[in-house]
Amino acid sequence: MHTKTSTDKTLRLAKGNMSEKISKILTMSVPILMGIFLFFNPFPHTTAIKEICFYSSLFIVLILISFRQIGFSFQSPVTIPFLFFVIWVFVGLFFALDRENSIHDFFTHLLKYLALYYLLVNFFASKKRFEILSWVIIISTAFFSLGAMIYFYLLSGHPISERLGASFLELHVDYIGFVTLFPILLSLDRFNGKTSAYTKVILLVCLLVTSMATLLTQSRGTLAAAVIAFIILFPKKKKTLIVFSILFLIGAGITPGLTNRLDLTKALNDVRIGINLTTYEIIKSHPVIGIGFGMETYGNKNLLDLEKYNARVPPQYRQKRIITAPHNVFLDIAVRTGLVGIALYIYILFVFVRMGWKIIRHGKDNFIRDRGFCIMAAFVGIIVQGIFADGMFGPQAIVLFTIFAMITILFGLRDDITGLPADE
Repeated sequence: MHTKTSTDKTLRLAKGNMSEKISKILTMSVPILMGIFLFFNPFPHTTAIKEICFYSSLFIVLILISFRQIGFSFQSPVTIPFLFFVIWVFVGLFFALDRENSIHDFFTHLLKYLALYYLLVNFFASKKRFEILSWVIIISTAFFSLGAMIYFYLLSGHPISERLGASFLELHVDYIGFVTLFPILLSLDRFNGKTSAYTKVILLVCLLVTSMATLLTQSRGTLAAAVIAFIILFPKKKKTLIVFSILFLIGAGITPGLTNRLDLTKALNDVRIGINLTTYEIIKSHPVIGIGFGMETYGNKNLLDLEKYNARVPPQYRQKRIITAPHNVFLDIAVRTGLVGIALYIYILFVFVRMGWKIIRHGKDNFIRDRGFCIMAAFVGIIVQGIFADGMFGPQAIVLFTIFAMITILFGLRDDITGLPADE
């Protein structure tokens, strides 16, 4: 009897140890899979890899939560604003011009990005993992930038004066800056006296390649965002930013075609003015609930007569060829979710700004305060870019929600509310 009891106890302990090992393996696999997902974010034709990594992470987390192997927190100052926005978008599904497309985008875009946000907040909530996340973004974008330039100019034979990515389908020229500016700021933030020479070389190479790609897009929105982001980061990185800004301006000056695009006359007659005014006319016709969350609704001629709204625009700004997508994040959200939706979105941004201010002002050490400056500079940069192009879908939206998550992680480390050791 005693032998049988001892055997049963041994088996239970063995099963318990095995269960614990499996739990640890599954828990560790989530940040690895999310890292792979973010690494491939800018790259075209990698949808299968990204989908497998993302949904595998989500599935594993659901299993771990079901068996009470991990604690998954929704604790964040922005959870309530997010919830209000999601509820409003959900209500709008019943009034959408294209209900099927709106339902599709509600689940495959909005809820997916929110899931990404909470996965990152829960599994990268330590200084060590925060830095790993930053390096994944820096290295990934450097490889993407190098590959994009080789493919576009060398293999496809485009002249150097042509805007990088003008023929790209998955990450068009107007959206490349959303992906590249963030790692530029991350690299500058890490380029300080305490960094080893070997690490500085890696950062310098990544910075050079990514900056070249950024300038070759000839994007005025990205340049404006970069200037503002550099100004925000300047108080913490004076020497580094002075040198880099001089080199960046020299690069901008010698980039073929860029100075021509900065001509004030051309900027004042940019096609975006007509696009935005047309979008504004649609908002006036659908002010409260919007046309529906589906992105394809805007360009659906059977549901929305863009010609009619374009005709209401002052003659000098009317589009000669109708563009079937808004080129401004705020107008895009307003036209799809109405004035209530854009008000809720601005509320979300306000909460993040308040979090960033507290990180910078009251962070408990230099790591948190310095990283806070960097991430807030990136946050402002991507918002500025959103004034000139739509950043609420695809790789650019993933960058936005990654920035959201990194702000939240720093905010948690500021008060050590994540429950994880600060040096893990």
